[in-house]
Amino acid sequence: MVDFTTELAETAHRQQQILTRAQLLAAGFDDMFLYRQTRRGLWQRVLPATYALVTGTLTDEQRRISAALYAGPEAQLTGLAALCWYGFRYSPRTDDVHLVVPHQSRRKSSGHAVIARALAVDDRARHTALYPVCSPARAVVDAARGLRHLRPVRAVVAEAVQRGFTDLAALDEEIRRARRSRTALVRKAFSEVVAGARSAPEAELRECLAGSRLLPDLLWNPRLSVGDGRRLPTPDGYLADAAVALEVDSQEFHFTPDDWARTLDRHNELSRLGVLVLHFTPAQIRRSPTLVRRTVEEAYESRRGLAATLDVRVS
Repeated sequence: MVDFTTELAETAHRQQQILTRAQLLAAGFDDMFLYRQTRRGLWQRVLPATYALVTGTLTDEQRRISAALYAGPEAQLTGLAALCWYGFRYSPRTDDVHLVVPHQSRRKSSGHAVIARALAVDDRARHTALYPVCSPARAVVDAARGLRHLRPVRAVVAEAVQRGFTDLAALDEEIRRARRSRTALVRKAFSEVVAGARSAPEAELRECLAGSRLLPDLLWNPRLSVGDGRRLPTPDGYLADAAVALEVDSQEFHFTPDDWARTLDRHNELSRLGVLVLHFTPAQIRRSPTLVRRTVEEAYESRRGLAATLDVRVS
């Protein structure tokens, strides 16, 4: 059994059993001892000069700690690893831990520690006990720059704003900071959120219907009311001339019976006043966009001009 000093034992506990070579050498151990511990399978070398005093698969937090210790005190957690730390639900998962370091740093990527140099690190980073974490806006933009497809970028941008992790002004500032360096996807996703899209599936529905030659411009997340001024539920999309409401039924909002009941109440309230409510799932929008577009077009054609006879107003 290794005899740790009280100080080193406390450090190991605080760092979740991750220690650097420098910390171990300072405590009186030598490189041959570290070699024997790893050779016998009692410890593992997880990154250069970085050891886990346990065997088996590292937890997400142990991976973050080890990457931060390897990268150095000026490194900031960013990208998908930071989104995971913040608790994003729809961020893609990865075993890599992305960090940003000052441009003059010589530390290079190794193993699960993926390091990028930047002219300026994030001055809004949040400081934790073990490592700084880039602000949500910086982390979203850095993550998006590393993704190749629009769908996951839409998901993280929409979630960042919808769940209050950041706001449009901060995102816009980070996109401008990144300039044109791999920002085409995040710029598109950002423009959709600015236009009112509240989720990635809603943005995909917009894109699906934008190709229609029959439909007029749709109203997205409109404020509806009746003649006496009473507010009505806000649908995702609305064809005002035909009184056709569009709803994207994501599982996110139907996890419990209460959630489902609220959806039915919204549907019934609009239907009672003569509004036709069409429901689409994200899977339908992605797999059968032509069918979704045709369904909306046929509903619009059959009801064109009907809104004038109903007591529903767009505020």
